[in-house]
Amino acid sequence: MKVLVIGSGGREHALVWKLAQSTRVDKIYCCPGNAGISEIAECIDISPKDHNGLVNFVKYEWIDLTVVGPEEPLAHGIVDAFEREGLRIVGPTKDAAQIEASKVFAKDFMKRYGIPTAEYRVFTSYLHAEEYIRMKGAPIVIKADGLAAGKGVVVAKTVDEAIEALRRIMKEKVFGKAGERVVVEEALEGEEASYLVFTDGEYILPMVSSQDHKRVFDNDEGPNTGGMGAYSPAPVVTPEVERKIMEKIMKPAIKGMRKEGLKYKGILYAGLMIRDNEPYVLEFNCRFGDPETQPIMMRMKSDLLEVFLAITEESLSKTSLQWRPDASVCVVAASGGYPGKYEKGKPIEGLDEVKKMEDVVVFHAGTSYDNGRLITAGGRVLGVTALGRDIKEARDRAYEAIEKIYFEGIHYRRDIAHRALK
Repeated sequence: MKVLVIGSGGREHALVWKLAQSTRVDKIYCCPGNAGISEIAECIDISPKDHNGLVNFVKYEWIDLTVVGPEEPLAHGIVDAFEREGLRIVGPTKDAAQIEASKVFAKDFMKRYGIPTAEYRVFTSYLHAEEYIRMKGAPIVIKADGLAAGKGVVVAKTVDEAIEALRRIMKEKVFGKAGERVVVEEALEGEEASYLVFTDGEYILPMVSSQDHKRVFDNDEGPNTGGMGAYSPAPVVTPEVERKIMEKIMKPAIKGMRKEGLKYKGILYAGLMIRDNEPYVLEFNCRFGDPETQPIMMRMKSDLLEVFLAITEESLSKTSLQWRPDASVCVVAASGGYPGKYEKGKPIEGLDEVKKMEDVVVFHAGTSYDNGRLITAGGRVLGVTALGRDIKEARDRAYEAIEKIYFEGIHYRRDIAHRALK
């Protein structure tokens, strides 16, 4: 079979890497891909935003299945465009993808179906939002309504910080139209976890638990990023907590979507706060997480292609998943200055040494080639991912590997998975 993966990050590299292990996959394309992906797939320079171009490419190449990595094409209706042409694609429709594309939709949806989440208010007026923040006090969470590349949420520790975030979102419009409405919600305390499931709109097949690190610096300090590392499993997701996540969150969400006339097919990701063994939804995403996908794919024994085909055929109930008992840890190497301004084009060294290591895979994110030389081409550059018998062994192996890698300005957190080692 021919498969197309849409996207260019570490998540897409992990999906391509896993799909390449399927005996049924003959050829993988990736649009637009990156330097690491180009080693195992043919990278085609078509933008994920160019839905017509992608549809035409899939028809011309007789591609059997398309998998969408990032949220933006899903939010803009790429699945609808493919399905109109009778093409097989994994992901929710535009209307269903609102669960990520609009924080307001997601919060109102959770309220309608009794899904546990933080208390919140929605504002279109800066003055009313500011007044509410001053009344509620801090800590408090400010969220831009629309997509903001994982950077549209500010957990403010002080009222001044909250109002500064509100001003940037609503007045300076740092996220454009995404900030025309904001959600202001209570700051939940506890431990975060990520929980992802496959679904065909009826049946739900859970993945192993994971946890990511959003803040750019150690000790969860600094601004939010797309993610600086992740690990699996997340010890906070005990069997009891997992049962609650399925019964109180995942099943009501998929059932609620059906009630709204939206059959949700693809991957549903719940970003959770676990407090006193009770899960609360911080956010829903309509696709795989990045970097959670990297450790999850490292632990997956099953054929990913078979799962994707079952989603499109609505036969997921006949599928089961097998997982390695090992733990996995991913540490992200980022460009200096990320998530703010950073320079590109820095030569990357040391990957040949890492390739000699067992149970370590370097997933590329922001990389490209310049005259045959591997260089940085994004904020998050690499995701160094390792397996181990437990979190500590996987973590030690990931850090041993990342220390062999160098590019000018390299930055990575040195405390990934610290919560799991307490």
